[in-house]
Amino acid sequence: MEKTPALAALAALGQETRLDIFRLLVRAGSEGLPAGEIVARLGAVQNTVSTHLKILTHAGLVRAEREGRVIRYFADMTGFRDLLAYLMEDCCNGAPELCRPVIEAVTCEC
Repeated sequence: MEKTPALAALAALGQETRLDIFRLLVRAGSEGLPAGEIVARLGAVQNTVSTHLKILTHAGLVRAEREGRVIRYFADMTGFRDLLAYLMEDCCNGAPELCRPVIEAVTCEC
């Protein structure tokens, strides 16, 4: 991951509702959640959640799949792993392999 996409991902997560949405989708795992359920669980306005989901999608942290008339959203764990890898690439005094278990721990089939 390069600096610009990392900044976009960090900026996306730096807003309270978007962080709540991302964490909700992480908890949902491989099942994801339909947009309407995200709105209901957060008690938010549909248009606002839609905007936040778009920002998270553009940041590479959320992906969407259409199921007929319903759009189901998922946490993009590959994008999240890439962000963590970027943040940790110079960790441990230049020995990033020491941090590899942390990055691998967040790798899942979501």
